[in-house]
Amino acid sequence: MTIDVARARAETPGTAHVAHFNNAGSSLPPSPVLDAVHGHLDLEARIGGYEAEAEAAPRLARTRAAVAEMLNCGTDEVALVENATVGWDMAFHSLSFGPGDRILTSVSEYASNYIAFLQVARRTGVVVEAVPNDADGQLDPEALERMIDGRVRLIAVTHVPTNGGLVNPAREIGRVARAHGIVYLLDACQSAGQMPLDVEEIGCDLLSATGRKYLRGPRGTGFLYVRRTLLDRLEPPFVDLHAATWVAPDRYELRPDARRFENWESNVAGLVGLGVAVDYALSWGLDAIRDRVVLLAEHLRGRLESVPGVVVRDLGRERCGIVGFTADGRPADAVKAALAARGINVSISTAGSTRLDMEARGLDELVRASVHYYNTEEEIERLVSALR
Repeated sequence: MTIDVARARAETPGTAHVAHFNNAGSSLPPSPVLDAVHGHLDLEARIGGYEAEAEAAPRLARTRAAVAEMLNCGTDEVALVENATVGWDMAFHSLSFGPGDRILTSVSEYASNYIAFLQVARRTGVVVEAVPNDADGQLDPEALERMIDGRVRLIAVTHVPTNGGLVNPAREIGRVARAHGIVYLLDACQSAGQMPLDVEEIGCDLLSATGRKYLRGPRGTGFLYVRRTLLDRLEPPFVDLHAATWVAPDRYELRPDARRFENWESNVAGLVGLGVAVDYALSWGLDAIRDRVVLLAEHLRGRLESVPGVVVRDLGRERCGIVGFTADGRPADAVKAALAARGINVSISTAGSTRLDMEARGLDELVRASVHYYNTEEEIERLVSALR
């Protein structure tokens, strides 16, 4: 399959107003997603929120089924949550740790995840260790293998870091985790929607992601995959009458499926829109999306390297749609503001978001330009010309 760029842009109203290179932050939603969200909100206004949710039950069921189809898992292994951080935290904090236990993670791990590691370390005495990178800057699976011992309780890795195009070797990490029977948590926040994600091929036990980024869904939506065979070992840190049933005055029972990680109140319009966004991505084909995104990103990297003073900072053997760069003598926020004045959206990554990686490379900040399949070569030229 190939991407019909003209059609993709015609179905993306925002492309008429801005050159959007902030897809790793929040993509421009397509018309079907907008229509789904607006339609449900209109329904709530007409008949009431509870009544609209009941009427939307088939669409909500499709959202869960669409996520399961995208991940190659069962619908009972999918929890629909408010955002990727909630999904990740619900999974992580359902695990038990004790003094001397070890958590292995990546040098490029995202701040929210690492802060949670440090919080649990302070409470329990668990040891947090970053697996060294290989010569290409990605997590080294051989180094991971050498670090395994009987005290490792979790391998938790960000698939695509927030600050650049690196793609960590998720499948190779999964093979190590499975060989040693260690729980493997994958943060797919930046990869969901821009590349295929098959949890059986990857070998992860837990996977969290958001709707707003490359999936082009609404903000305030996300999902969590929980491997069926792991469910009985996990009790979420927070449960309510949706996640559990109050069966006696002194007893409750957790749901038998991944919905034990959900709670009763949710953004129904957003979740309806999330399902439409996943189906929309599946209709294009995630292989085709990946190919188009990688092609555009490599073209952007090549063009940026032609601009005096601009240095592309991306690492990795495999790279994706996120392009991180610095401009000599120009603070990142000044570059962002100057581009915004020309109708071009980019973002900024600071050391606080990926501290281990940024400090190791002597970087305080960088500009992040992230492409999607609806971007064009002409928009890339606009970006490069503005930087010049």
